[in-house]
Amino acid sequence: MKTYPITTAYLKVDELRTVLNEDFQLELAEEAKKKMQVCRDYLEKKIAEPGKRYYGINTGFGSLCDVEIPNDQLEQLQENLLMSHACGMGTEVMPEVVKIMLILKMKGLALGKSGVRADVVEKLIELFNHQIFPVVWDTGSLGASGDLAPLAHLSLPLIGMGSVRYKGEAMKSDVAMSKAQVQPMKLKAKEGLALINGTQFMSAWGCWSILESKRVVKLADLTAAISIDAFNCQGEPFHEAIQKVRPHKGQIESAKSVLEFLKGSEIANQAKNNIQDPYSFRCVPQVHGAVRGVIEHVEQVFETEINSVTDNPLIFPEEDKILSGGNFHGEPLALSLDYLGMGMAELASISERRTFQLVSGKRGLPPFLIENSGLNSGLMIPQYTAAAIVSMNKQLATPASVDTITSSDGQEDHVSMGANAAVKCYKIVYNIEKVLAIEFLTAMQALDLRKPLKSSPLIEKIKADYRKVVPFLDKDRYLYDDIQVTVDFMREIKL
Repeated sequence: MKTYPITTAYLKVDELRTVLNEDFQLELAEEAKKKMQVCRDYLEKKIAEPGKRYYGINTGFGSLCDVEIPNDQLEQLQENLLMSHACGMGTEVMPEVVKIMLILKMKGLALGKSGVRADVVEKLIELFNHQIFPVVWDTGSLGASGDLAPLAHLSLPLIGMGSVRYKGEAMKSDVAMSKAQVQPMKLKAKEGLALINGTQFMSAWGCWSILESKRVVKLADLTAAISIDAFNCQGEPFHEAIQKVRPHKGQIESAKSVLEFLKGSEIANQAKNNIQDPYSFRCVPQVHGAVRGVIEHVEQVFETEINSVTDNPLIFPEEDKILSGGNFHGEPLALSLDYLGMGMAELASISERRTFQLVSGKRGLPPFLIENSGLNSGLMIPQYTAAAIVSMNKQLATPASVDTITSSDGQEDHVSMGANAAVKCYKIVYNIEKVLAIEFLTAMQALDLRKPLKSSPLIEKIKADYRKVVPFLDKDRYLYDDIQVTVDFMREIKL
């Protein structure tokens, strides 16, 4: 079994996909243990000094920050913190995101500025390696004081509380830990606060959305290329010369990608009667390329974040300081998640417009891509479904980051709403798969109606494989299954 170390080295978003896809066992690197130990030793020395108060270490939390807690109650304070803050509601967070939350929480603590013992990270690793994954809910964080509620749910199993999924099965933490022979632990001063302070809920959702967006934007280029041939479009808009005089990186990549997919196409190489094509075909490089630019920008923001320390207060032994600040505030993430959501919504919007054009009875194609239309509705209604999803995405793309609400008796008077931005951003990305699947289904139907002319060898090979699971539509049939099978088929395409 391969081992993946939790270190202080720079973590890239793409590494998370590798950890999720392969059967890794995690371990805490020695250099991280040493940094954590230095920080912990310093913290314990400071706590022992009489008359000193440090936020959340020997005081209450939020607006209770002025309440001093005696040293003999500091461990109980941390346990109370986890229990009282585990107030999440909504839908259970998907396992991939929970795993990323765990990895990012380990990573942040391992940077050695939180005052947490290495034992805490090693207990998180033990849970991960035994496939004991906390049950976390997607609603309840304001994205400012850290992701308090979801991170409390993430952390409760450390002390044998809360709910988990053990090897995929939901159960109470203590039951799962008994089955796996894992012992709960006692938290010491500052440790509960370090666990629930931070941006790992927003960050995990964002990282997952970035990974999925990078996959989906490639599928969007492929699907657009199929539609371009299906609608018998001009190839001129994708010419390298056009891209060079407006050299946005994403635009160049998308145009190049479409041309690669269409290489060797009989349809693309035949003479055209149409002088220009609708924008949804002609402007693929500009729109898809802009979305690529959004993804790249947001990924940079998130890579900075996942290599940061975002709890509070922070401990700097080398400067002999314990500093209380606001690194838990999710504003950089909230703004970026809204930006990613808006960009990805556009990817679905332009896809639906291509579907609309393909079923409109133009360019020698029958209305709704079916013979004997009237008796048969053909692909009329999938376009309706795509349009409904696109409108839903527009609603979800309304920014969360412009909102705020006061909490904790006014102490926390400006919040990012980054957690809400994160959840709805993923919903947009997830919706795009469905819209692209409808375009893919439609474009493949139109391509078959172009026979005996062929598209490129690559697209014809994909179509041949696709027809093994979704046959040509020669008369009306139940289309829900076709669309869902198309979603699954597209997830397996390697680009």
